[in-house]
Amino acid sequence: MKKILTYGTFDLTHIGHINLLRRAKALGDYLIVGLSTDEFNQIKGKSSIFPYEHRKIILESIRFVDQVIAERCWEQKINDINELNVDIFVIGDDWRGKFDFLKEFCEVIYLPRTEDISTTQIKEAITLI
Repeated sequence: MKKILTYGTFDLTHIGHINLLRRAKALGDYLIVGLSTDEFNQIKGKSSIFPYEHRKIILESIRFVDQVIAERCWEQKINDINELNVDIFVIGDDWRGKFDFLKEFCEVIYLPRTEDISTTQIKEAITLI
């Protein structure tokens, strides 16, 4: 079984998120999503509309996702890859090159983002309403 791993905040889930998850799942048999906790989002300088538990339930409801784990810090990725026997690490290409150090542990693939959609854009549009 080929295992795929990705990470993200997945707040205000939109078509860009779905496209990433669909394309990630198409690379293997089992998709694991590392979901940023509320505490980790604060460290990253992000805030989410929905709390971790709500975002987790939403992700678990998406047919492409097989498992959701908590992402608590940047450093956990190598440990997650090893413990979960991950074959491929996938992330959006806006992170291109940032996770090349993981190539020592698994294949790393940067998937293209869906154009003209982002959580930041949605949040900005909401504030204008």
